[in-house]
Order: sequence, then structure tokens, then C-alpha cells
Amino acid sequence: MYDFRAGEVLLINKPLTWTSFQVVNKMKYTIKHHPSLMHEGKRIQPKIGHAGTLDPLATGLLIVCTGKQTKNIESYQAQEKEYTGTFYIGATTPCFDLEKEIDAHYPTEHITDELIRETTKQFMGKIQQTPPLFSAIKIDGKRAYDIARAGKTAEIKSKEIEIKEFEITRIALPEVDFRVVCSKGTYIRSLARDFGLALNSGAHLTALCRTRIGEYKLSDAMSLEDFQKSLSV
Repeated sequence: MYDFRAGEVLLINKPLTWTSFQVVNKMKYTIKHHPSLMHEGKRIQPKIGHAGTLDPLATGLLIVCTGKQTKNIESYQAQEKEYTGTFYIGATTPCFDLEKEIDAHYPTEHITDELIRETTKQFMGKIQQTPPLFSAIKIDGKRAYDIARAGKTAEIKSKEIEIKEFEITRIALPEVDFRVVCSKGTYIRSLARDFGLALNSGAHLTALCRTRIGEYKLSDAMSLEDFQKSLSV
């Protein structure tokens, strides 16, 4: 079925709490004895990498490339993304999701369904967004999350992103479900923070699933368990 050395593009449904790096490592371990990796009596270890990090508390589509297909990783990363998830309105956390505990509460009595839907319009199109300090962005050669976990702060420059679609799919305060289609480099955790501010309140992300990257869909992805089973057939 597979030729990992020549190159494969694998669609994986990343499980909750796993890092993208852990998924790649697990797959590397799983395929290391595959017959396609034998060449002239020697075993070849192919390159393997993913095309776009998902946070540990996010699930959904992860594109994993092997062999010669790793040369195309940047082209996959550049494609638009689609996410679904849940904002919790009225409270914030330092990392804008559930990795850290709530650090502040805000009023929500003034928030109506109409206000929530109207506020989405502020984020449509090309906007400036500041990534979270708890992120893999490099600042003076260091990962931002290493700086944050050391209890320090640093300035992160905002950058232009594009929100192509922003749909509210359920309102049951304090929870608000959404669907977003966006450009490369968009942080949905930052969108949660900014959405809460725009409501004159606070918000953080409690669930996130990547459902699409370009034309690649989560519905076509397999679990790590199914991937392992496919190698034993």
C-alpha cells in the first residue's frame, strides 16, 4: 500500500492531548520496519514531518508527509484552514485555552445573541492579530512558550491574517460554538481572546478541531490506530 521512501501524504486525525510532534514520532516508530524502507539490503529511514502544528488540546486534521513528499510541506502549510470549536465567554486564561487555569472573570449580563453574531463582523477579512505568548513563535532565538513557562513576558508583534468565514453555530452562554475559515498563521486562541474583548468581556478557547486544510478534509483522515492496522494488512 505504502512507499514511504518515495513519499506519502497521510491524513491523520490528531487525538486530544497529543502534540503534533508526538504523532509524527509515533508514526516514525510504526513505519520503521516497513518493506518499502529496504533498499539493496539496507534499511532506509525516510524523512517525516507534519504540515501545520495543532495544539495539544486541539484535535483534527494533521497532514503528515514522508520521503520526497516532505519537500511539499510548505505548500500544504500555506493553504487555508477550517476549524470548529467553542469559546467560553466571561473568563480568560493566560494561554487563551484550557492549558492554564482561569485567571480573571468578566461580566456577561450585557451580551445577547444578536451582539455575539454582530461582533463576528469585526473579524472578517484581513485583520491584525497578535499571536499568544504560549506559542511556538521564536523571539530572539527562543520559543515563546519557553519564555512564558519560565514566568517571563516578551513582546510579540502583530501580523496580518485573513478570516474568510466566521459563523456562530450555537449560543448557550457561557459557551459559543463557531466555525472559522482562515489563512495560514491564524491563531484561534488569539481569536478567542480578541472576540471576548470585542464583547467588552473576556473569553478563552475550550475546544478546537481542524476540519480542513485546503482540499484535504478531516472526514478522509484516519486515526493513529487505523494507520497502524493498515500496515499490518
